[in-house]
Order: sequence, then C-alpha cells, then structure tokens
Amino acid sequence: MSPEALGFVLLAALLSGIFGGFPIAFTLVVLTAVFGYIGMGTRVFDLMAFQAWALMKEETLAAVPLFLFMGYLLEEAGLMDRLFRGFQKLFGGVRGSLYLGVLITGTIFAAATGIIGASVTLLGIMAGSAMKRSGYDPSLSAGVITAAGCLGILIPPSVMLVTMGPVVGVSIVKLFAAAIFPGLLLSGLYILYAVAKSYLRPRLAPLVPEQERASSLREGLRELLVGMVPVTTLILAALGSILAGWATPTEAAAMGAAGAWILAVAYRRFTVRGLQQALVRTASTSSMILFLAVASNMYGAVFTRLGTGTWIAEQVLNSGVAPGVIVVLLMLVIFVLGWPLEWPAIVYIFLPIFVPVVEGIRLPGIESTPDKLLWFSTLVAVNLQTAFLSPPVAMAAYYLKAVVPEWELSQIYRGMMEFMILQVVGLVVVLLYPPIALWLPTRLFGGG
Repeated sequence: MSPEALGFVLLAALLSGIFGGFPIAFTLVVLTAVFGYIGMGTRVFDLMAFQAWALMKEETLAAVPLFLFMGYLLEEAGLMDRLFRGFQKLFGGVRGSLYLGVLITGTIFAAATGIIGASVTLLGIMAGSAMKRSGYDPSLSAGVITAAGCLGILIPPSVMLVTMGPVVGVSIVKLFAAAIFPGLLLSGLYILYAVAKSYLRPRLAPLVPEQERASSLREGLRELLVGMVPVTTLILAALGSILAGWATPTEAAAMGAAGAWILAVAYRRFTVRGLQQALVRTASTSSMILFLAVASNMYGAVFTRLGTGTWIAEQVLNSGVAPGVIVVLLMLVIFVLGWPLEWPAIVYIFLPIFVPVVEGIRLPGIESTPDKLLWFSTLVAVNLQTAFLSPPVAMAAYYLKAVVPEWELSQIYRGMMEFMILQVVGLVVVLLYPPIALWLPTRLFGGG
C-alpha cells in the first residue's frame, strides 16, 4: 500500500472513531502511533515527541487558559448579570427590550469568553425567567439567547482564534482584527431582526412590566453605566493593547485575568468558592483544548509525512474547478463537520488539510497568500458559529434546555433556525466581500 493510500485509511479510521463516540484526543494518539509505525517505522515515536515538544513551546497558547479564566471569573462574580439588568431597565419601555438586552450583553460577553457553553448558559439564566415572566415568545427568545451566546467563538479576544492562528499560519493579532467587523455584522443582523419582528408581531414581545423598568432615564443610565463601563473597559483594554501592539495576546490575557479579579473584588462579588469554580473550569477546559492540540499536532505531522494532504491539494487544484467553488465546498464540509464535532477538533484536525488547497488557489482581489489565509480563517470562524445553531446536533440547544427546562427542544430548534439563516447571510456577505474581514488588519498592520 502506498503512503498516500495509508493516509486515507488513517483518515477513515479517525472519522470512524469520532462518529463511533471514542474520545477524540486518545483516538488521535493511538491512530497516529499505529499508522505512523506502519508507514514510517520507529521514527514515528521521535516525530510524535518532537511535535508535542514544539507545541508546548508555543508561547501564544498560554493565552488560552488566561482568557478562559477571565471569562469564567466574570461569570462567577455575576458582573454580566448586572450588565444585563442595566439594559433591561434602560430599554424597558421599548418593545423587544429583553431581546435587545440579551443581544448587546451577549456581544459584550463574547469578548470576555470564547466558550459557547458558558455564554449560552449564563444568558439563559439571566434572561430566561424575565422573558417567561414578560410573556415573550419561547422560540424567538431561545433563538436570541443561543445566537448571542454563539458570538463568543468569533468576536475577539476569542480562544478559538488564539488556537486557530498557529494552525493556519496567520498572526493572531491580525486574526483578531479580521474578526471584529464580521462579529459586529452578525450582532447587528440579530438586533435588527429581533427588534423588527417584535414591532411587526407585538404579541411576540410584550412590554416589560412597569416594576422592572427604570423609574427615570437617569436611573436607567446609572444602572447601565455601573454594569457596563468596568467590564467593557477591561475587555477593550485587553483587545486594544493587542491591536495597538502594546502587548502580546498572552500578556493581554494575563492583564485581562488580573483585571477581572480586581473587578470582582471591587464589586464585592469575589468569593473563594467562585474563584475555585473558575479555576477548576479553566483547568478542565484548557486541558481539553491543549491535549487535543498536542494529539492533533502529532496526527497532522504523520498525515503530512504520508503525503496524503499534499495529494488531496494537488488533485483539487488540478481538477479545473473554479476557486470560488472550491472555497464554497470547503465551507460546506466545515459546516457539516460542525454538527457532531466541537470546534477544537475541526481546527486542529481538518484545517491543516484544507490550508494547502487555499494557498494554491488564485482568488480575485486577494493577491497575497497571508491575506487569503486570513480571510479563509475568518470564514471558518463564522462558519463554525453557524454550525453550532444547526439542528439536530447543535449543542447550544442543550445548554439552553438545561437552564430553561420549560422550553421544549422543538421551540428552541425553531428559534435557532431563524438565526442560523441570518448567520448564513453573514457568511455569504463575508465570502462575497472580503474587505469586511481584511480592511481593518490591512489598515492597522498593512497588507500581505
């Protein structure tokens, strides 16, 4: 059997293991060792050790646990809950005010954590009871909460973007800049849709009861400012220091984590139990992501040495298919993979297979290879967010169902489908108009 054919058997074995329910990281390590030994002999063990050591020396990955800790600490301290209450009071007299509050809060919280489960769960806890009490439509409410929660993997500083940069071979700082406008585009589409639907069909969003509104504009603004200014200042300081070149992503993440701790103490919401929970959740999530990164790095090295990835890229590039069609087909594959798989598996396992294809195609209006990869990475981030709202596997639905059990899964799915369509619209816009992703990084750092 040729090395390329052995690589295809390795890929088929991996997919069989994943869909069979085996732990992905352990499956990767075992398959890498077995198939690598068959194809390369004992050299595979040296290669695996080298790849693990090389990844552990990647300093930017230290930002992963730090950004996670920042988000979990803000959540445990209840600071995002106060932010939502401020929006609820300020916009209480506006139809669809709770939708508006959830979406704006979710957009801000997206910059604090890149973990969908945390965002959807927290937003569901904060807004679910208020929406039920106010007589809001369950389907639209569920769609708003899950869509706002899924912004966390796209809007920087995102943990997914931190891990994606080294895999694709693009600057994390440029990737942060590229994701800002697509993230705000999606957030804006959600807000326009939810508010417009609330006014066109008033029964979907009755006015909030008088006792839950601010007694005056001054009170509403005060509540909002008290809840919003410290948190947004922390997030903007972390992101702004990265984009301005004052700090590396790891340094900014460390400052953000320290700032979240200071805010929790200043608001008198700091508790030893909350700190313990944040540390445990950070360690658990970081271990999962980084262990998968090591295993995937080993797997990718063996897969590449077998030559299968190069063979796939050559066949696609020599097929005569238009470059735009190739990109669309890659997006479809990623969309489907997003149903059963979490984003770390897709980023670490499948993106290295797709990158050579993207590097080899010629795209009108995008001359340099770094810009192509930057644009493609942004498309992948938007696409993965779309996949998280795609029934029947969409995990966001189960996170929300766990905290708002009164809503049926069928109602949650209906609401999610509406916002999934909006996400597809956003993906198509970024696909057809690359400057949405490329303008800001070009403006800040220059092209190429």
